[in-house]
Amino acid sequence: MSVDHLNQLLLICSLVLLVAVAAVRLSSRSGLPSLLIYLGIGVAIGQDGLGGVVFDNAELTQLLGYAALVVILAEGGLGTKWKEIRPALPRAALLSTFGVAVSVGVTAAGAHYLAGLEWRQALLIGAVVSSTDAAAVFSVLRSVPLPARLTGVLEAESGFNDAPVVILVVAFSTAGPVEHWYVLLGEIALELAIGAAIGLAVGWLGSYGMKHVALPASGLYPIAVMAIAVAAYAAGALAHGSGFLAVYLAAMILGNAKLPHSAATRGFAEGVGWIGQIGMFVLLGLLVTPHHLLDDIVPALVIGLILTIVARPTSVFLSLLPFRVPWREKTLLSWAGLRGAVPIVLATIPMVGDVPGSERVFNIVFVLVVVYTLIQGPTLPWLARRLRLGDDEEAADLGIESAPLERLRGHLLSTSIGPSSRMHGVEVGELRMPAGAAVTLVVRDGTSFVPAPSTVLRHGDELLVVATDPVRDAAEKRLQAVSQGGKLAGWLGTGGAEPAGGPRPAARRSRAGAARPAAPREHGAGKRLHH
Repeated sequence: MSVDHLNQLLLICSLVLLVAVAAVRLSSRSGLPSLLIYLGIGVAIGQDGLGGVVFDNAELTQLLGYAALVVILAEGGLGTKWKEIRPALPRAALLSTFGVAVSVGVTAAGAHYLAGLEWRQALLIGAVVSSTDAAAVFSVLRSVPLPARLTGVLEAESGFNDAPVVILVVAFSTAGPVEHWYVLLGEIALELAIGAAIGLAVGWLGSYGMKHVALPASGLYPIAVMAIAVAAYAAGALAHGSGFLAVYLAAMILGNAKLPHSAATRGFAEGVGWIGQIGMFVLLGLLVTPHHLLDDIVPALVIGLILTIVARPTSVFLSLLPFRVPWREKTLLSWAGLRGAVPIVLATIPMVGDVPGSERVFNIVFVLVVVYTLIQGPTLPWLARRLRLGDDEEAADLGIESAPLERLRGHLLSTSIGPSSRMHGVEVGELRMPAGAAVTLVVRDGTSFVPAPSTVLRHGDELLVVATDPVRDAAEKRLQAVSQGGKLAGWLGTGGAEPAGGPRPAARRSRAGAARPAAPREHGAGKRLHH
């Protein structure tokens, strides 16, 4: 490639990114999932579109797709709250193992008997489409304020179920007879265990190092965090474990470790995640040949109907039998099993392996994902409202940005008061910050001023809080408590707080057992509204 070719490539890529960014605005207004717009951009510049670009390299698409999935899972893990996902782990584990097995069996049987596919092709399609897509799930959850117990299940499932599905797709793509089912189960369990162990270890070591090593520039923190997350994936994959599970767990530990400049890190990860999504979907759109899809539209619709109406609900209801889950939540989880780039990327595995009929498998999966994402994504908010599972009125967690002041042995905390925060109407003195912490600046309507103890806080205010090292965590927990429980937080069991006579542990639950309200979702892979 010459410099002139590089210049042309950079121009094309920048224009594609700008169009994709504009498409996000369009999708937010129309309710159309943005991933379909990205696929459309790829098809438009492909060989059957206006661009006329001929691209048929399935192996390169698979490699770049894996790389994009790594950063997408890292972004999702960084924004996932441990307190929300912890209760969902047993349910997500069953959905991503036993649920996947049920979904593969039901979908493959329908593809064989109703769509007339050979058993190997039917099993491949069943395995490929049984994985929920992290990018699609995180993207849709940005606009659907579901309760934390449901978002935790959906996020964890999308992060966990890639490993068993990849093993099944590779097994069905090999020449000769498929291994015995108990061998596949053993491989799946071993890969999940290795990936989980490496992800937890790398995440803990990375968070410990980031807390104890002061970097000379704030811009280095996001880079270091993303490098640690990607290293977890590489280590897990090289150890023959689940790299996808490793990167998700490592990123989740890093995201919950209260690292310096955590808000900037999440912003950086979100930007990298968007680039990964856009590049992956555009590349998949380039790979498909639209005029080859005509013969596979009907089989794709039939298999998609089986997956959506029969396989997914069956897997959800059977997997959640050991738990007391209301039927409304099971219904929503059944409809929220979104497919996106992951099934399309996995469909390139048999193509790379030259499996007979692999092009037809890819075409069927592509049509299925496009059609049913177009149906499920926009209707999910409506279904949540019909089932009365919205979470709009609950108070949100407070987003706090922390910057270390190394030489002063302190921290600078910044936060903003959102529309649902109960900090509105509270006087600065009523915050009852621990000794060693103080609100030093308030920014209101673009004007900054030093507050007095009687200054009343309002929605939209931005606060600057200085705290010494010993009380940094207590100050943050106190701000969280007041945001959720108002100025009486701690006295009425609405959140941890210190009494007027002195500080006490701010995160403690009341003896009456009152739980803190769950946080509504904002955008993505694990984001929360900043209040």
